This record gives sequence, structure tokens and C-alpha cells, in this order.
Amino acid sequence: MGHAQPQQKLSTQVLGAIGVVYGDIGTSPLYALKETFAGHHPLPIVEANIFGVLSVMFWTIMLLVSIKYVTVIMRADNRGEGGSLSLLALVGEVTEQKPRIKWFVTVLGISAATLFYGDSMITPAISVLSAVEGLNVLAPQFASYVIPITILVLTVLFLIQKRGTGTVGLAFGPIMVVWFLSLAVFGLLAIAQSPQVMWALNPQYAYEFLSASPRTAFLTLGSVVLAVTGGEALYTDMGHFGKFPIRLTWFYFVLPALVLNYFGQGALLLGNPQAIENPFYLLAPAWALLPMVLLATAATVIASQAVISGAFSVASQSVQMGFLPRMEIRQTSDKAQGQIYVPFTNWTLFLAVIFLIFTFRSSSNLAAAYGIAVTGTMTIDTLLIGLLIVIAWRWPLLLALPLIGIFLAVDLAYFSANAIKIPQGGWFPLGIAAVSFIVLTTWRRGRGLLSAELARQAVPIQVVLDSSDDIHHIQGTAVFLAAPTEGAPSALLHNIKHNQVLHERNILLTVIVEDKPYVTQGNRLLVDDLGKDFYRVRIFYGFMDTPDIPAALELCSKWKLKIDVMTTSFFISRAVIVSSPTPGMMKWRERLFRAMAKNAMSAAEFFKIPTNRVIEMGMRIEI
Repeated sequence: MGHAQPQQKLSTQVLGAIGVVYGDIGTSPLYALKETFAGHHPLPIVEANIFGVLSVMFWTIMLLVSIKYVTVIMRADNRGEGGSLSLLALVGEVTEQKPRIKWFVTVLGISAATLFYGDSMITPAISVLSAVEGLNVLAPQFASYVIPITILVLTVLFLIQKRGTGTVGLAFGPIMVVWFLSLAVFGLLAIAQSPQVMWALNPQYAYEFLSASPRTAFLTLGSVVLAVTGGEALYTDMGHFGKFPIRLTWFYFVLPALVLNYFGQGALLLGNPQAIENPFYLLAPAWALLPMVLLATAATVIASQAVISGAFSVASQSVQMGFLPRMEIRQTSDKAQGQIYVPFTNWTLFLAVIFLIFTFRSSSNLAAAYGIAVTGTMTIDTLLIGLLIVIAWRWPLLLALPLIGIFLAVDLAYFSANAIKIPQGGWFPLGIAAVSFIVLTTWRRGRGLLSAELARQAVPIQVVLDSSDDIHHIQGTAVFLAAPTEGAPSALLHNIKHNQVLHERNILLTVIVEDKPYVTQGNRLLVDDLGKDFYRVRIFYGFMDTPDIPAALELCSKWKLKIDVMTTSFFISRAVIVSSPTPGMMKWRERLFRAMAKNAMSAAEFFKIPTNRVIEMGMRIEI
């Protein structure tokens, strides 16, 4: 009986992982092989090409997903969390003393996050569209309904986001289990008709295909990479399910199902080249076609859900790490910390997805836009893990350099093959990434200039302490939100200057976000008694924690500092940013920063401070 609980826990994690982690890579069979043979650079459907493409596809999945992500990169867990920003924080820690490398690493991390935004817009569009396109196979007269049905499905999906994914998530696991079993069964049935297709597992076929006509093979790589889109999600979702359940489900369930389906599609094409019209759906017998369209639509909605949740997570981490202004982030579950809803991100994604569907109109056209975001992210992940392997893990260079070199060579080959598709659609994710990069770096730079100016103007707290006896004191507790510098908060100085009073207890409160996902309750608070009833309180959060100042202040009782939030006044400075005669950044970036600062969520709302206890004090700052 003693072993039943862990077993139950593992089975729940396994089902959850199948339901959430593999949606993107699991729906790639809908379009990857079709796009390789019938996309923008069509290939003759002959045995040598079929064997060659399947072999390249299989070994790409093994190298980039099984070895790179599942075996190597998943070792880089930042206190259990994965993903590009977690990896950035991890590498940032070990390069702290090397400013040039630190700057390079920060640029890489921001680039990966911005490329992910492009990816999270394309994934829902291409996956749901490719699933609904099965109606064309069912009956050509349904062709005119494909786009309206796709838009309807996606509109409902984005509308339900505010309810949280917890309830929807319960159904994800079983649906995806049925999906992967269907992929395996239909693939096996086709392989049974042409078993010789399994020879393509031999890497010799990949080598012959790549060397026979390097130009053709290079163009083909741009579509083959569609088979590994979503591979990075195995690392990104590591924090939700843990390494072991993800590795277990990948090697023993998902990988075999994907390989059987791709090889089944190849077997079908060997006997019937005309099936290239839609090899995924034509694998299924006629009676199973409508159920497969419905199942595929459900699977692609799940894939889209995983990417949307990922975008919420990246937005929340970006706010906490100082790359985006404060914005509304709602917790949708009181049990699961990671389940959040970010309204601004949700509706930005929705508008972008609808734009993509109306602009590109088919999954084949969208495929050109898809690969560049994925291959860009994978290349950046290789560079970051390479730095970690060499600097932090200290692997022998004889082992580390060849491994990183192989990963980088494959990533760059795929990235280059997709770069030539920029005119056909690759411009979209690159454009989104460029805009996002400008926004994130402008906010980071502006905040840096603001902090530097505040530090320059700061009055040492000792000056206030020395003169406090001469200032009239009133009853109650005042909390002043302060920057991490040691000076007196400007709100405190303004209160003394304009109201000529001090409260009987004054707390200088600083919120510090650390380079780790979560901070435990025991490490949440640090209290320093400065004397004369002044206290400096530091509250620590991880970049995936949800800040809640009233909840954190309850912990002050451990330091014999009891704070009743409903009788405490919170003084917050609101900076009015004006242009300096010698501005710290270009005029257009300064205007962008001012607009972002103006529209940022108020500190009181973001930190969950009761609004009727807040006093905002404005101040003009030149940057």
C-alpha cells in the first residue's frame, strides 16, 4: 500500500504531460511530410526521395529532440523550471562576473523570448487550419467552410482563456492519448502494406539524399524541420510535470507514435503518389475520416492552448524580470501556481492569429512562416546551453565542443533553409520578433536610466533619521515603496516636504525579483531595524511568483513587527518622465518608453495593495 501514492502521482503526471507538452510536435504529422513533397519546393515522389526524406526526418527528431532537448538541455533546470528565460537566468548567474558575455547572453535570451511570440501566433493558425482542411478530403464542396470554421474554433478558444486551463486541462490527456494511438495504428496499417519503408531508419539513406543533390536537399530542409516544431516545449513545460514523466512519455509513447505515422505516410506514398494531396488523412479508412477530422481539430486546439499558456508565462516572466511594464496578470487557479491569464497577451495573440488566417489562407502558405521562429529559438537554445556546459558544468572540451558543434551545425542548416523563405512568409515571425525586441529592450533601458536618476537624486536615509525628532509624528504605520538603493524613497521625502509629518512607524519596502523561478515562504522577507521606528523590509520573489505585498507583510510578525494592512497607509511614487537636455536614449525610444510607462498597471493594483489605503505622490524625472 505504501507505494500506491507515488505510482498514482506518476500516472497523473504522465497523463498531464501527454495532454499538454506534446500538442505542437504531436500535430506536425498533419502537414510536415505533405509540405516537404508538395510545398513551395516540391520533390518528385519516387522511392529514393521518400526513403531519403523519412531518414532525414527521423534522424532530425532523434538529434534535435531526443538528444539535444530531452537528454542534454533538460539537465539545465532552474530550480525545476525550463524554457528560454529560465535558461537565460541560469546562464546569467554564471556569467555575472563577465560583463561582455552577460550582455551577449541577455540579448540571446530576449531574442528567444521574442521569437517565441511569433511562434505562439503561428502555431494556433497553422495547426487548427491544417486539421479543418481535412474537410476538403471528406468532400471538396466543404472547401469554402474551412476558414470560417477555423476562425470560429479559435475565437472560442481565446474567449475561454479567462476561465483558466485547469478544467479544460482535465480532458487534454485522454484526448491526446487517443490521438497518438490513432497516429500509431493508422501508420502501422500502411507500413504493413509496404514494410520496405522501414529501411529508411538507416542513416545511409539520409546521407545519400543530402549528398545526391545538395541544393534540392537544402531547400527540402525548410519543410523537414516542421517535424520538430514544438520540440522546445519539452524543455519549456518541464516545470509543470518534471523531467522523468516527460522523458518517459517521449521515448516510450510519443516518439514511437510519431515515427510510425511518418513512415506510414511514406509507405502510402510508395504505393499511391497521388495521396500527397493529404497523406495524413488518406492514411485513415473512409469510415474514420470524419472522426479523424474531429480528433485532429481537438488535438490542434490542445496544441494551441499549450502555446497560448506558454505566451502568458513568458509575458509574466518578462514583467517580473524587468523587460515589460506592469500589466494585469490573473491567477486562474488557487491550486496551480503557473495557471495564469494575461488579457493583453491573449487579445494581441487573437488579432495576430486572425490576421494570419486571412492573409495566408492555407496551412501550406503558413508553413513558410513557421520554420524560421522555431529554428531561431533552437539555435539560441544551443548557444545558451553551450555556454552553460563550458562555464558552469565544466565538461571536458573534447566532449563539449564537438557536441555543441554538431547541434549548432544542424540548427544553422535548418535556420538557413528557412531564411530563404522570408519573402513567402518568414517575414511575419521576424517582424513580430523585431517589434517585441525593441519593446523589451526599450523598457529595460528606460528603467535602467530611471533607476540611475533616482539613485543620483537619493538622500541618504541617515539624514532623515537624524532630523526625525524635529518632525511632527502622527499615529499609524506608513509603508513607502522604495528602490533597491539604500537612499530614502522619494515618496517619504515628498510626504515630509508637503505634509511636514512622519508616522509613528515607517517602513521602507523594496520588492526584489531574483534569478530563480520561485522563492520559498521562509526566504520571502528580510527586515532591518534602522532605529527611531524606521524599518527596511525587503520582499523577495522568483520570476514565476505572483507578487502580493499584503500577504508578504503578514510574515513581518516573525520580526515582532505586526502590520495591519487595513490601518496602514501605502505611499507610492508615480514618476512623470520628461525629456532631459541630454537624453539617455534616442527620441523615438524615449517616446515609446514614456507611452509604456503611462499605460503600465499601477503599482497598487499589481502588488494587490487595497486601493483605499494608497496615497500616490507624483514626481518629475528627467531621463
